[in-house]
Amino acid sequence: MNGYSQMKTIVFLSISALLITSCQHSDKDEIKKEIFQAEKAFEKMAAEKGIAEAFYYFADEKAVIKRENDTLIIGKEDIKSYYNRNNSKDATVNWTPDFIDVSEEGTLAYTYGKYVWKIKNKEGSITEYKGIFHTVWKKQEDGDWKYVWD
Repeated sequence: MNGYSQMKTIVFLSISALLITSCQHSDKDEIKKEIFQAEKAFEKMAAEKGIAEAFYYFADEKAVIKRENDTLIIGKEDIKSYYNRNNSKDATVNWTPDFIDVSEEGTLAYTYGKYVWKIKNKEGSITEYKGIFHTVWKKQEDGDWKYVWD
């Protein structure tokens, strides 16, 4: 191979690598937008239909949540039951992800950020809890995103 052919090959490979990398970056950016939208739809449903319903709807069949005293609640049915019996009817929750990352394959993602949980007691006063959340999302066969860990 002469010098000119080598140079053409190097330029071709460099441009190809750049295009492949930029396409992957663009795809990951699109998936991050999907995850952000899923988080906000989850939050909106919690406000409109209740916390139990939202945690049920957005859960993968085998989802796990970790709650007080390191208790694991496994499966979307048990998650819904947990929220139905734990004063979530008089509670509201708001959150937004501060960080989103996506696996190379684009089938798993995770988020973390801040949440504010407010509970109204029988007298009408509100207790507010602030914290950090961490959610792992899995792309479903139908293309939707459901959480597997929260």
